Amino acid sequence: MRLLDWVVLLGTLGFIVSYGVWKTRGSKDIEGYLRGDNSMKWWTIGLSIMATQASAITFLSTPGQAYEDGMRFVQFYFGLPIAMVIISVTVIPIFYRLKVYTAYEYLESRFDLKTRSLAAFLFLVQRGLAAGITIYAPAIILSTILGWNLTATNLFIGVLVIIYTVSGGTKAVSVTQKQQMAVMMGGMLVAGFMVVRYLPDNVSFGDAVAVAGKMGKMNVVDFSFDWNDRYNFWSGMTGGLFLALSYFGTDQSQVARYLGGRSVGESRLGLLFNGLLKIPMQFLILFIGVMVFVFYQFNQPPLFFNEAAKTKVYATEFAPEMEALESQHTALFNQKQEAVQGLVSALRTEDEAAISAAQSKVQGITDASKELRTEVKSLIAKATPDAETKDTDYVFISFVMKYLPAGLVGLLLAVIFSAAMSSTASELNALASTSVIDIYRRSVKPDASNMHYVKASKTFTAIWGGIAIIFATYASLLDNLIQAVNIIGSIFYGTILGIFLVAFYFKYIKGNAVFFAALIAEAIVLYCHFYTDIAFLWFNVIGCVAVIVFGLLIQFALNQMDKGKQAA
Repeated sequence: MRLLDWVVLLGTLGFIVSYGVWKTRGSKDIEGYLRGDNSMKWWTIGLSIMATQASAITFLSTPGQAYEDGMRFVQFYFGLPIAMVIISVTVIPIFYRLKVYTAYEYLESRFDLKTRSLAAFLFLVQRGLAAGITIYAPAIILSTILGWNLTATNLFIGVLVIIYTVSGGTKAVSVTQKQQMAVMMGGMLVAGFMVVRYLPDNVSFGDAVAVAGKMGKMNVVDFSFDWNDRYNFWSGMTGGLFLALSYFGTDQSQVARYLGGRSVGESRLGLLFNGLLKIPMQFLILFIGVMVFVFYQFNQPPLFFNEAAKTKVYATEFAPEMEALESQHTALFNQKQEAVQGLVSALRTEDEAAISAAQSKVQGITDASKELRTEVKSLIAKATPDAETKDTDYVFISFVMKYLPAGLVGLLLAVIFSAAMSSTASELNALASTSVIDIYRRSVKPDASNMHYVKASKTFTAIWGGIAIIFATYASLLDNLIQAVNIIGSIFYGTILGIFLVAFYFKYIKGNAVFFAALIAEAIVLYCHFYTDIAFLWFNVIGCVAVIVFGLLIQFALNQMDKGKQAA
């Protein structure tokens, strides 16, 4: 990192934290601290919702996901706009009418305290784990790339977030997220422009897109149906819809964003704004990953993108084997570069026979390169057993560090840190709100003063921040970070959504029935996760449907038992 990068990085982060503390100083009551005095305009709500969802994992993992698997991950979000409409029409008016601080307060008025507490508990477990990953994901990658200490990086991210989240509560989270979204999207647009600019002079943008298409990376929509396929049109429109309904309708980290709106109309506009822009945003980030892939068809990529892990192999007895694999990698790349240039020429002439022949040649070399990378991963695992052998999350940051000029590296690192801070701040704020409103004030200390609950909220924010930092420090790198967060969410979201759908639409089902149905549903989802190969997006559907079905059955059984007792 050069001096200019440090100035850009620290200046950006320092401004965001200082602005958040200054703008929201002096929250005097729980209304202001947890709902921002209902002063948020629709564009602040919309940007805050997007920033909450767009964690550092989005900007680190998503380009790598596209590099490895193409554009099909965008289908994950196809159900989101429909979910925004449903929530705007049904959920928001109920929450505003009841003047709730958290989504789970409503469940007690509809069912009972134990159902409210169960939903709050499931949220706290799920979001508490996710907050740790939200900090850990960028920390482990940045510490590896920059040579920083992992614990210090975790602390740096966590403490920055805790400072302004404790200071200003919900309003601090929302107002800082506007600046963070500007930094994030501005930085990614610059990165996308630079990737295309660095393509060879004889390769146009159209050529790059055509090459990506012929190499299987422009696979935006897949209508084939497969239970075990995580990303296709059907899983996105069903599993993705249910996940979005649960995340935006029942997850306090998102509910808090629109509960702070000036009115029902402002909150609805904020959600719809998110629904319209989220898919294009994800498409852009994935497309940047695809352009990085194309860039590396003309410029030799690293044999393994986590250079630090590869370097450790050279300090072992396996160094000669790694050197031999590096030589093979260089030879394969030289062949591939020539073949890709041939594919570009064939595409320009629109000669289908030449295109097919060139495509086949490129695919053969690509397959050989994949086999070579598999050998490298096996060698790394053999030489350093504790090393992580999946390097997808390092693809984008590796490109940034190696190719972008001074200043832009600092800007892209600011993007990653800003994303980590924005999503973590929302999570800590939501965890504190739920802890205080649904657990502490309701069941532990119900008669304290307003200011006492403000102080309790700040204390719980700091506590959850500390827990997240500890979890981040001792966690192990998961398969793909963006998938890890979505998997954790899918394990719990379906059950929570089922409880809320029963509350909204199944008046026949009462508290005892939905409580035990939720326990059964969560057990079924956990079984599916640990003992089946069902794609995780379907967990949202399975959990939700199970709560409704078992709720109906249990309520019917309870009614029959009551009739039997009355008859007796």
